[in-house]
Amino acid sequence: MTGILNRRSREKMIERVLNNKVSGMMCLVDCDKFKSINDMYGHMAGDEVIVAIAHTLQKSCRDKDVVMRLGGDEFVLFIPGVTERKCANAFFKRLFENLKQIQIESIKDHPIIMSLGACIYDGKEELTFDELYCRADMAMYQSKKVEGYSATIYKKK
Repeated sequence: MTGILNRRSREKMIERVLNNKVSGMMCLVDCDKFKSINDMYGHMAGDEVIVAIAHTLQKSCRDKDVVMRLGGDEFVLFIPGVTERKCANAFFKRLFENLKQIQIESIKDHPIIMSLGACIYDGKEELTFDELYCRADMAMYQSKKVEGYSATIYKKK
């Protein structure tokens, strides 16, 4: 539906990157209050939103970046080489600006708001996809506490 690969195929790509100790940043991206779009405008409109988000994520990333849809309104990105907060914040800013440009006629002026959680991988730790995902997920739930587009980078305690 979205034109990007699903979890199974892309998760293997990220596992290979982690096994090869390639540093980078995993981002978990989620559409806030997506259920309200489906409830108000129908599932076809919801599908249009998912497709538009997928295309925007893809065009916001480089060819070597991994973009995948986990399911529903949840996406994962792995951006090799992004290991500093300054670079991460520049990426978030560009990504959110692109996402804000999405226009879906069937949902009128209903906003599409995104939350993002990220985890920076230094290439030294032994981490699995699931461990990195859990860290990004914790950060995303911090972002969801903020109204509007928000990104949080996981911090070890």
